[in-house]
Amino acid sequence: MKPQRENLKRVIVDFKKLTPEILGLLVEKYPFGYEKEHIIKFKNAKGESVEAVEVIAGDTKYLVKVSVKLEMTMENYDEDDYADYDDDDPDAVQAPSMDDDY
Repeated sequence: MKPQRENLKRVIVDFKKLTPEILGLLVEKYPFGYEKEHIIKFKNAKGESVEAVEVIAGDTKYLVKVSVKLEMTMENYDEDDYADYDDDDPDAVQAPSMDDDY
């Protein structure tokens, strides 16, 4: 019998589709940011290499593509910023300004 975690639905999430719920779960799992050893590398359906970090919610394993935007958004996370949005609203998480020294 397979462990329960093997039966999870897998969803690849790009920054553009990141929701407040998934962002909150990422910050909770990686409160000091993710490290190299947390990154999972795999090929998507198109055969392209993808790097992602994983977070599990309910029956779903989210594989969130890593990017500078994701790192900056996690660093500056404040759950109050998303209080007026639904947890599943992908328009709530806005790309950070890339004008900073990153």
